[in-house]
Amino acid sequence: MKERAVETAKEAEMSEAKHGFIPELDHPTFRLAVAQYDRATAALKLDDNLRERLRTPQRSLVVSMPIRMDDQSVKVFMGYRVQHDSARGPSKGGIRYFPDVNLGNVAALAMLMTWKCALTGLPFGGAKGGVRVDPNTLSRSELERLTRRYASEIFPFLGPDKDIPAPDIGTNAQIMAWIMDTYSQQVGFAVPGVVTGKPLSVGGSLGREEATGRGVANITQEAMKSCDLDLHGASVVVQGFGNVGMATARILHEAGAQIIAISDMNGGVFNPRGLSVPELISAYQKQDRSFQRLGMGDMITNEELLTLKTTVLIPAAVSEQITGENADHLQCRLVIEGANGPTTMEADEILEDKGVLVVPDILANSGGVIVSYFEWVQDVQRFFWNQNDINNRLHEIITAAFYRTLASAKEQKTSMRMAALMNGIEEVAQAHLARGLYP
Repeated sequence: MKERAVETAKEAEMSEAKHGFIPELDHPTFRLAVAQYDRATAALKLDDNLRERLRTPQRSLVVSMPIRMDDQSVKVFMGYRVQHDSARGPSKGGIRYFPDVNLGNVAALAMLMTWKCALTGLPFGGAKGGVRVDPNTLSRSELERLTRRYASEIFPFLGPDKDIPAPDIGTNAQIMAWIMDTYSQQVGFAVPGVVTGKPLSVGGSLGREEATGRGVANITQEAMKSCDLDLHGASVVVQGFGNVGMATARILHEAGAQIIAISDMNGGVFNPRGLSVPELISAYQKQDRSFQRLGMGDMITNEELLTLKTTVLIPAAVSEQITGENADHLQCRLVIEGANGPTTMEADEILEDKGVLVVPDILANSGGVIVSYFEWVQDVQRFFWNQNDINNRLHEIITAAFYRTLASAKEQKTSMRMAALMNGIEEVAQAHLARGLYP
């Protein structure tokens, strides 16, 4: 297994040597996304010209933003917006505020969004954006000034028929409302469809906040059925207790699963008899989002959490958590990727050898963009749906995508990740071939 892992690691280097990298995009997450893409397109035998076109973003924007802070000093922040592809419709993707944001990781996430939208049948291309900042260090007024300046700088990229942002790490409904208002002020009238993930008062959708977590929970239930496993009483470990991890844990707990461990960036809590997730959420929020003083189980590190014996492991935090170094120590039957890129290619090989079913990020965490699509449709039509309609439509779309991918994986005798990538890439390729090349 170690030899195969080394070969997989070299695959990304060979891809770089063959095609070359734009220096600004040279980032581990982008290298991983492109290496996965190259493997999938080789299996598809995709036309070389089209294959080369889809390896890099259609458009990339880098902005430098001077912001006046509360103490009257001026600080410069870097912002990014990348549109990977728009052959199937306007581009769609979140905006994150995070200290390590750069063009490379934003471009990688935009590429994954393209395949995610195509895989689930949404009429969108992929995009992603971000600002290199720790939002926790800013006051509310500083955060608003930064957001409005960022929205103004990327204004030419945006529009309900061009590019539609959404919340991501470090951003929320309020930040989307500020972006929507800034854009609307520029054009002279309210345009609720320019962003999704907004407050209900300005055109947001019911169910959007928990959509990604609900989609992960739906996928977990279907994946267990496909493996002849019963969710009721099954043990589940969730890494990450932000919006995605919290909603996933709550919904699976309500469905009868036994959540035995949960963590955030500082570590987690483990109870082999199962955690009371509603009590845990309430206590966690009251304790300034810390597990340290809850007394509801044993404290564990994130490294220890990943190797707990469990039926289901859900990495719902950040990328590259399951690697060639720890994958062989995992003791789970299924990995459901709530986060973007939590598993490296080396780890994929090891988990496949171990017989672990990995449901990839572009399928497992697609609930967010699916309900964002619902929000966009509701804004455009000025007609809003109820909660049951949204939950039922989400379940229908994400479940159908799961079983299409599972069938492709069996037919092609490949992993779920490769099947998902191949299906998504094929949909985008067909759109390009149908539209042709202009001029």
